[in-house]
Amino acid sequence: MAKSITLDGISTILSNPSPDSSSELPEIVVQVVDLTPIGNRYKFTANDGKMKLKAMFPSSFSSEINSGNIQNLGLIQVFDYTLNDIPSKQEKYLIVTKCEAVSPALEVEFKAEVKSEESGIMLKPKQEVLIQNEAKREGTDIFLKPKQEIVAKSAAQIVNEQHGNMAPAARMAMTRRVHPLVSLNPYQGNWTIKVRLTNKGTMRSYKNARGEGCVFNVELTDEDGTQIQATMFNEAARKFYDKFQLGKVYYISKGTLKVANKQFKTVQNDYEMTLNEYSEVDEASNEETFIPETKFKFVDIDELGPYVNGKELVDVIGVVQSVSPTMSIRRKINNDIIPKRDITIADNTKKTVVVSLWNDHATSVGQELLDNADKFPIVAIKSLKVGDFQGVSLSTLSKSIVLVNPDTPESKKLRSWYDSEGKGASMASVGSGISPSSKGGSRPMYNDRVFLSHIISNPSMGEDKPSFFNIRAYISFIKPDQTMWYRACQTCNKKVTDAIGSGYWCEGCQKNDDECSLRYIMVVKVSDASGEAWLSVFNDQAERIVGCSADELDKLKSQMGEENLFQQKLKEATWVPHLFRISVAQHEYMNEKRQRITAKAVAPIDFAAESRFLLEEISKMKASL
Repeated sequence: MAKSITLDGISTILSNPSPDSSSELPEIVVQVVDLTPIGNRYKFTANDGKMKLKAMFPSSFSSEINSGNIQNLGLIQVFDYTLNDIPSKQEKYLIVTKCEAVSPALEVEFKAEVKSEESGIMLKPKQEVLIQNEAKREGTDIFLKPKQEIVAKSAAQIVNEQHGNMAPAARMAMTRRVHPLVSLNPYQGNWTIKVRLTNKGTMRSYKNARGEGCVFNVELTDEDGTQIQATMFNEAARKFYDKFQLGKVYYISKGTLKVANKQFKTVQNDYEMTLNEYSEVDEASNEETFIPETKFKFVDIDELGPYVNGKELVDVIGVVQSVSPTMSIRRKINNDIIPKRDITIADNTKKTVVVSLWNDHATSVGQELLDNADKFPIVAIKSLKVGDFQGVSLSTLSKSIVLVNPDTPESKKLRSWYDSEGKGASMASVGSGISPSSKGGSRPMYNDRVFLSHIISNPSMGEDKPSFFNIRAYISFIKPDQTMWYRACQTCNKKVTDAIGSGYWCEGCQKNDDECSLRYIMVVKVSDASGEAWLSVFNDQAERIVGCSADELDKLKSQMGEENLFQQKLKEATWVPHLFRISVAQHEYMNEKRQRITAKAVAPIDFAAESRFLLEEISKMKASL
């Protein structure tokens, strides 16, 4: 039987704040609006078209909401509830203790604007929302047609209709409610997307405190080129792993979204999707599919420093300066020989960077670039990994997209710059500011240079995300009585503990070892002309500062004699200037947020490069006068 919104449902609830039993209640059907998770509960606004009331679903309704039975903008029939007062406000709060979903999400929030004989919006059994009445305006022959039929359907329903209805594709498309990826958010109750599978990860096993399981990820792209990463665990992973085929187009519904973890995300999207065993995934067949539009989020070449050795991939655009012949590289893992080709690109920051093209990219588009190198083509590349070879370098992955002379505003702007002034400009490698001796985590040391006062005068810096800078500073003090190192596994460098009996136990490797090594983890005070600050340093950076390994310093500390070699070694390390690549972030200690400055790279002063940098700064100052 069709259910309708009860127009005076909120008034009925307010007039009966403590119902004795659900059998005494009249039928109350309301719309769920602004459904939002609060811990393990969900708050929403109950709407009857005339009035609204703040409300809450207890944690017992989580499964109903997560499964999609209760949806935002959907209808529920309330059987039992309690009505609480909001402290300090003359308002009531509805706690729903028993209800039943009677409709999935409507297209819009219901408002009772026109009084009619019907008491609400009628719903047919097949989840359709129809407004059927025709109204004739008095004194004219103009009829107002009913609003277009709105159909809320799952991915399975769409595909079943598609197989059973041989109507033209354009007519069928009108019945689908396919949402673009850009419109999705964690608070939507019901959606269906049409996407192409553009990348598929391998099935991985994991083990944690809650047990063992399996997981895999896919990257999905819609017709507009918007991407999102979807993750499946355990039953869902086993259910969909074989079903997802690279390059095919799917209808997907009944998934959930959450804010993406920036540390692990591989696509440009604020959200990531999770599919469970109740999610619906159906291949879109017997109709014209689509080729996703490629969307770029370009990073200037001189801004690549913060991405070095990170997980986040970047998009770049540049003018090709040179192209190498194809090289054959032997993989260490399996001795396979794969093709590689290096190209050097520049942009209007007057910086260059080397991009390594691998596999098909080296032999196909790489050959095209070599054939047209004398024309200095524009190349736009999506999804590049940033490495630290020669300071900063870029490498393609299997999912990278390389476009030559794309018809985009960025390409036209870059071409105009290069033809007018870039061709004769002096270019410098973006990694030229870093010492060749510096290793992992290295960044160009002459970009983003600031004084310490710029950091310490802004205590809230790094609150949203870490900020990266370069500084030139002296080591002014190293506390000798601090804990300067930890015992580490010689295989994975993680902390070890004393094993039962003898040796050391590594939780990461799940094994005992007879020996361990020491690795630095310490703080040092650094100073420049503007102030001083404490800097957290780890093993690689500390070895460059102290001049020896933690094991060697530990031996000096244990030696007894008139000369304290340990103290002498620390003294030698002070008042030595260094270039530091640092990150500034907030961390919480004793319920108080504090600023933490961490050294990501340390390099000795290259006085020739430093002099060039200072001359450039002086020239900029003169030009600004």
